[in-house]
Amino acid sequence: MKLRKKKLVNRISQELAHQKGLTIEGASSRDIYEVLASIINESMEDNWKATQEGYAYGKYKQVYYLSMEFLIGRLMESNLLNLGLLDEAKEAIRELGFNEEEVFSQEHDAGLGNGGLGRLAACFLDSLASLQYPGHGYGIRYRYGLFEQRIIHGNQVELPDYWLTYPYPWEYRKEEDAVVIHFEGNVHIHEDQDGNLIFSYDQTNKVKAIPYDIPISGYQNGTVNTLRLWSAEAIDNIGGSLEENTTYYKELAHQHTIEQISGFLYPDDSSEEGKSLRLKQQYFLVSASIQSIVQQYKQTHKISIDRLHEKVSIQINDTHPSLGIPELMRILLDEEGLSWDNAWKVTTNTFAYTNHTTLSEALEKWPVATIKQLMPRIYMIIEEINERFCQELWLDYKHLRNQIADMAIIAHDTVHMAHLAIVGSYRVNGVARIHTEILKTQEMKYFYQRFPDKFTNKTNGITHRRWLLQVNPELSTLVTDVIGSQWIKRPKKLISLLKYAEDSSVLEKLKEVKLTNKQKLASVIQQRTGIMVDPHSIFDVHIKRLHEYKRQLLNVFHIIYLYNELKDNPQQDVIPRTFIFAAKAAPSYYMAKEVIKLIHTVASIVNHDPDIKGKLKVIFLENYQVSLAEQIIPAADISQQISTASKEASGTGNMKLMMNGAITLGTLDGANIEIRDVVGNDNMFIFGLTAEEVIEYYRNGSYSARALYDQDERIRRILDQLNDGDFGIHQMEFKDIYYHILSHNDPYFVLQDFEPYLEAHELVERAYRNKNKWLSMSLTNIAHSGKFSSDQTIQSYATDIWKLKQVPIK
Repeated sequence: MKLRKKKLVNRISQELAHQKGLTIEGASSRDIYEVLASIINESMEDNWKATQEGYAYGKYKQVYYLSMEFLIGRLMESNLLNLGLLDEAKEAIRELGFNEEEVFSQEHDAGLGNGGLGRLAACFLDSLASLQYPGHGYGIRYRYGLFEQRIIHGNQVELPDYWLTYPYPWEYRKEEDAVVIHFEGNVHIHEDQDGNLIFSYDQTNKVKAIPYDIPISGYQNGTVNTLRLWSAEAIDNIGGSLEENTTYYKELAHQHTIEQISGFLYPDDSSEEGKSLRLKQQYFLVSASIQSIVQQYKQTHKISIDRLHEKVSIQINDTHPSLGIPELMRILLDEEGLSWDNAWKVTTNTFAYTNHTTLSEALEKWPVATIKQLMPRIYMIIEEINERFCQELWLDYKHLRNQIADMAIIAHDTVHMAHLAIVGSYRVNGVARIHTEILKTQEMKYFYQRFPDKFTNKTNGITHRRWLLQVNPELSTLVTDVIGSQWIKRPKKLISLLKYAEDSSVLEKLKEVKLTNKQKLASVIQQRTGIMVDPHSIFDVHIKRLHEYKRQLLNVFHIIYLYNELKDNPQQDVIPRTFIFAAKAAPSYYMAKEVIKLIHTVASIVNHDPDIKGKLKVIFLENYQVSLAEQIIPAADISQQISTASKEASGTGNMKLMMNGAITLGTLDGANIEIRDVVGNDNMFIFGLTAEEVIEYYRNGSYSARALYDQDERIRRILDQLNDGDFGIHQMEFKDIYYHILSHNDPYFVLQDFEPYLEAHELVERAYRNKNKWLSMSLTNIAHSGKFSSDQTIQSYATDIWKLKQVPIK
């Protein structure tokens, strides 16, 4: 290690001089970061080339993961970890007189994703490479991420997230692999001499898709797969002379319109222009990706295109890439000359679809007119798919005749993307056991009756290399000291920790690790907010996208209740609690933004009230992203996973937090159920309605929020405080939350679950007072977390869905 560190120190010094003409004394942290990145890239280059050549030479089947999001976070530490150089690099940076955290923080989180869907995609790429499976990601190279969140007077304000201010060191522009995408225009139909239909297009708007490739390294195994991101550019440079102002500015505006396609992650779709742009993004992604995949197949395999599915699997991550199905049909029909039946056989044996939600508003639907105008040929193919599917139901599945309107891909002037994804795929998977069952028995029950063999479950996972080994080195070292290092490559080996669940010496070391991590986070909180928090208090963490079904509002109601209790009885004996929130609300999601304002308003009152003697602190850390999660998660005592049962497909934050020793406080929803199944009821805190009870309430309409308001004085007091202006700068501040709960009958059952939620928190406090018991619970969660490694998930996908072989790289 010392030798490698010394070589790295010398190499950094040499490259500083060679690349930048600098000495160590004249270099900045940014200079060190850029030089180290170039050294890492050079270290990966040969393996990246060997991996691509190995896949092509062996003619192996490959999987391509299509996703609108890849929330990869920062890559320097993970690349160093996978190269086996992380510790040496940290020591080398220190020896050169720099702080490693300052150097690593020079990397801006890549603005390529928003939430769990994008982080899942990133974890899957890590596991594919680490398990040596031929698998690659395809996404969009957004110039701006979702947005940079700032909190001003308690309100969320969105600023552009220009993460590409500096050149991104991990990407390689591949101009030679550019493809052209066609929008709009006219479709012409001809017959050839054999009576076959021939389709041609003209007057289309052409967009060039330029790929930027990012190497995805496996863990110390030589495999380097690829994440390919597409950037939209105009085909021709702006022409004309300065005198031709009209033409010049018209072309400039046209180029800007094209560049907008890869401009923003999730453009605002509250306008028709925004809806059109979002749909353009989706077709841009799938058309570029599938053209690229087909080209690679034809270059590598000297077999007919009608055997594409034998060498290619395409996984679509949610409904966003569903247009890939008609796009592959278009290529096979119009460019490769296959018959409809052959093209449909290839297509439906190539695509697999992951569903991520039971929320109807998240199952995409598009107006027929929009698709028809933007992609006329694609619409013709969707229409034909729909016609044939509906005919099949009518003729061959008579028991489903009455459900044709509910199952049609096109109905009521609307294209249903989830229906297209199901009909056009050979596998459909949910992402947690309960989620898959709800799909089969509720949301997609008619499709399940038609295609029972398509549906399967693949519970989500997280990469333990990043979310334990990288982000929590103190805990990782303790684990290795106790059970050895085998868990790093075989995460299920973490189960060996169970033998030490009552070992006082191990528990004492676990206690020290957690306290160290809490002290680090307390320092971050003070730096970012100016608020001092007690590392010995319970760190109660609620970090995820801000949405009503995730019920940050229930958490805030509990904080208000605790505050009321302390105001009424300041002397009561309670363990100090630090409530930590981090979340972004969609820019047009009014109620979610009101909840953020409420959190800040409550925090401003609670944090500065001397009567409660610092027993409660409320912290909101702005601009939630991967690098912030990496700081919060190792320090968490409580993991809030309190979604309305039946609404959370899986969750992955619950897995990251349990892996770092936090105890789950949650509903029986998503993967919480599977966590409960392995750790047991004694090692987490479960409360609230079940999915079956929620669904029954929706079905029979018997729930009454007003009745709970009338019956429970605690609930009434909290809501009245919102209505009367006790928590607000002026009296009208939070009336909308008050009326939303009572007038809309509390659609996410915040009031119904309020009392059991309070009872669960009382159990938390009681358990935390027994320190050894709490630490034993924590160690038990860590021990069982290997089950939720994305390595296990990818192994299951590769075996059951994609039929891949592992390919060792020499």
